[in-house]
Amino acid sequence: MWFRSWLIRTVLILAVLTCLPMMQVLAGESHSTSVAAVGSIGFTVSEMDRSVAFYSDVLTFKVISDVEVDGPEYDQLYGLFGVRVRIVRMQLGEQQIELTQFISPPDLRPLPVPSYSNDLWFQHFAIVVRDMDAAWAQLRKHHVRQISPRPQTIPLSNQAAAGIKAIKFRDPDGHNLELLWFPEGKGNPVWKKPTTDLFLGIDHTAITVRSTENSLKFYRDLLSLTVAGDTLNIGTEQEHLDSLPGARVLVTGLTATMGPPGIEFLEYERPNAGRPFPTDSHPTDLWHWQTTVVVSDADAAAVGLRRVGQLVSSNVVTMPDGALGYRVGVLIRDPDGHVIRLVSP
Repeated sequence: MWFRSWLIRTVLILAVLTCLPMMQVLAGESHSTSVAAVGSIGFTVSEMDRSVAFYSDVLTFKVISDVEVDGPEYDQLYGLFGVRVRIVRMQLGEQQIELTQFISPPDLRPLPVPSYSNDLWFQHFAIVVRDMDAAWAQLRKHHVRQISPRPQTIPLSNQAAAGIKAIKFRDPDGHNLELLWFPEGKGNPVWKKPTTDLFLGIDHTAITVRSTENSLKFYRDLLSLTVAGDTLNIGTEQEHLDSLPGARVLVTGLTATMGPPGIEFLEYERPNAGRPFPTDSHPTDLWHWQTTVVVSDADAAAVGLRRVGQLVSSNVVTMPDGALGYRVGVLIRDPDGHVIRLVSP
């Protein structure tokens, strides 16, 4: 069962955390914590059954849990009143996504149209494939809406990413997704294990940021994620990948102690960072994503993060049951508005 596998994973994570330095000092000084893993990547959906069918039929994710929850703790977690949500957790390889449908409150807002990858609400996750041509054929078979006209191959001039193939597309609610294929010598070695599966797992989630430097203060300095490398992506391939003329983007990858998935920054130098998150954004909006990171003490971690971020939750919440697979949780926005869910097992 998924909960048993979560507990096994949690034991491993906690074993790692006990060996990691944790710096917690008085207010006014730096306060950092160590993220052991990105536990899941989640977002709000409008019609759960339709979304589950899409991720199952098109991308071969498997449902591992399907629950409905309500109560005051969930009101506090989401910063809303009268919450009842259906949450479906799905798995591909060793990575998980979490789909959330708000049964109440009933009002939701769709993604702004048009939306572009340089808008600050942009977020996607990247699925690694064994064969890009076969994976693209699967997208076309299911009439998936493509952002890129066809898979793009990163040119030799971009040494760090040369030969990687990618295509971007959208799910039925307009959430952005990406397929990735890695040549030999590129990507995490886990993606080169022998398999007959076409879709292998999730390599990373990417967020558009206004300033890489400022975002590193949040994700590297406070959450202790490790910078794995960066690359400047330019040229016709990047323009067609994003469907964004003149695209010039600084890509910075970060990893947790255990992974994948990692977290990737997209800082658009051209065109510059686009529209910000709406100031009245809520978890009921379809542009709401939440990247779950596992820490040893969510309450302590939130102390440092809330100095540079904004709480979505009314407070750090102790959950009433194990329905969501964690004991303590809190939602907080990074400096650009992307939501991180801090959880402790």
